[in-house]
Amino acid sequence: MKLKVIVWQEEDVWCASVPALPGCHTYGESYEDLMARVKEAVEGWLEVANEKEVPAKNQQLVEISI
Repeated sequence: MKLKVIVWQEEDVWCASVPALPGCHTYGESYEDLMARVKEAVEGWLEVANEKEVPAKNQQLVEISI
């Protein structure tokens, strides 16, 4: 899966936002730290979103890999 991430620096902190995932933001002390934290933030966002969605009786939940 590929996602676009907006990255910027504020003073001594690197920041990131994932536009495709509302509310998915993070920060790091270096660019490398930021990239690791972005991956963790995306995984966490997807995990929470997956738990919130409960299918109705006439629906089924399936997993796909992209």
